[in-house]
Amino acid sequence: MTLDRRFNAYREDLADIALEGQVEAARFTMGEPAGVIVPVTGLRPKPDMASGIDTELLLGEEVTVFDRSAGWAWVKAASDGYVGYLPEHCVGDRQPSPTHHIVVPRTFLYPRPDLRAPLATPLSMGSRVAIIGEAETRGTRYHLLADGRAVIAAHCLPIGTWPPDDYVSLAARFMETPYLWGGRSGFGLDCSGLVQLCLQMTGGSAPRDSDVQGRELGTAIAREDLRRGDLVFWKGHVGIMEDAETLLHANGHTMTVAREDFRKAVERIAWLYEQPTGYRRPT
Repeated sequence: MTLDRRFNAYREDLADIALEGQVEAARFTMGEPAGVIVPVTGLRPKPDMASGIDTELLLGEEVTVFDRSAGWAWVKAASDGYVGYLPEHCVGDRQPSPTHHIVVPRTFLYPRPDLRAPLATPLSMGSRVAIIGEAETRGTRYHLLADGRAVIAAHCLPIGTWPPDDYVSLAARFMETPYLWGGRSGFGLDCSGLVQLCLQMTGGSAPRDSDVQGRELGTAIAREDLRRGDLVFWKGHVGIMEDAETLLHANGHTMTVAREDFRKAVERIAWLYEQPTGYRRPT
């Protein structure tokens, strides 16, 4: 049986020690724990910037690093098990451990607790930061990082707590966000990235890609049972039912996260991807 390389770290020269006895490799390793230290970075199937991204990792997310070579790190993401390459400068020591996560689609990390401060760094929903204190400037409350940088306090929640919205409402907050193949951030999303990020931000979990989501996420249902929060799958695509008649999805037709009449979307998509392949209800 061939293991899926998206989720299993193995090469001829090196492999995850968890795969010993399942694959052949010159050497096996446990890898080293690390964290993403940039706002967002693409995870690629090959150590080559010309290679398209499979997914994205966000600030503060944990990874296991199996190899560092020629400016690249070969890693496995803790959140969904995805394996790939990212520039080595994008990963570093996990200390201090993140305490809060960003719960709005986009925000900024300021060099000091002042929204007028220059050189703000954009952050996406799902990013993780280590908060050590608080400050207030002109009535705006900030959370402070150890290096003095600051983020709007209202845009964060402690890790392990979630926004009051259901995942469909969170997805709707990304309306008109640009479509990006492999995107998984507030700056660009693909169809399965939207599903995964929004489920994760409400305390759930989801595989990264639509083919795996279509097999493993939640339970299968019939088309006539579709309701808010259910997922519709096509070959290579997934959308979220906002209600029984409305589909919300990141798509290459509008190149945005958009809302469509479900029946019209099925008709429009059919010429390229045929009819839906399945329907599932996240649990």
